Amino acid sequence: MTDLPILGAALELKSLEQHRDLMLELPRDLELQDFVHVELLTTDLEGVVAKARRLLDGHEGRRGIHGPFMGFTMDSPDPEIREVVKKRLMQGLLACEGIGGTHMVVHSPYTTWDANNLEHHDQARERKIEYCHLTMADAVRRAEDIGCTLVIENIEDKDPRDRLILADSFNSDAVAVSLDTGHAHYAHGSTGAPPVDYFVKLAGNRLQHVHLQDADGHADRHWTLGEGTIRWHSVFAALAKLTSRPRLIIELDDPAGIPQSIANMKALGLAQ
Repeated sequence: MTDLPILGAALELKSLEQHRDLMLELPRDLELQDFVHVELLTTDLEGVVAKARRLLDGHEGRRGIHGPFMGFTMDSPDPEIREVVKKRLMQGLLACEGIGGTHMVVHSPYTTWDANNLEHHDQARERKIEYCHLTMADAVRRAEDIGCTLVIENIEDKDPRDRLILADSFNSDAVAVSLDTGHAHYAHGSTGAPPVDYFVKLAGNRLQHVHLQDADGHADRHWTLGEGTIRWHSVFAALAKLTSRPRLIIELDDPAGIPQSIANMKALGLAQ
């Protein structure tokens, strides 16, 4: 085996069945994404967890889930909405624990609007973090109890430092940051954010999870790695300097492109 990093994948169970041999050939990290769907969380959570455990028999990589995120943010000032979000986070952690997972992706609350407006109102940054704590505190404690890390993924983030400050504010090993390469590339191309490798460098060892997808700097493409314009050599060079061993998770709109993504990065001498 080479010293090149091993790429994992984000899959729903139906795609895991198709790519199971690939995920078992090496200790590839896995992220199950079924649990973003609220109807699953509220109907057949136990059944889906049981099916996942069967499919994961023999899997040697790290595993986790993408937590629920549809229809809400982590920084709602409305206490009634926060109660719903708290419930969804706890349901996600229940699923994560059930599959033996050790990470759950949650979405950053920072928007493009924030980048230009948070300084306009006194204490706006502090209030945003306060609302996130009111929403996430119970989930952080639960994550600590089950050995899970909540990784905060950049969505519209223009300044990579914002979610680092948010993660650090919890003062917990159960909160770290995630990087989505396509989101960062969109922000770089469309909103003036720094390039993708700077997101890695600024996060440093607080980065424990990466969604790998290719894009064009205009939209959230989730293309096969090598089909967009991300400068992969610079990204992997920055990752190579970290000691946090972030999970490198290929996340595509079409999971059929996962084998080709691995092959393309292998051909570049960047990963396996």
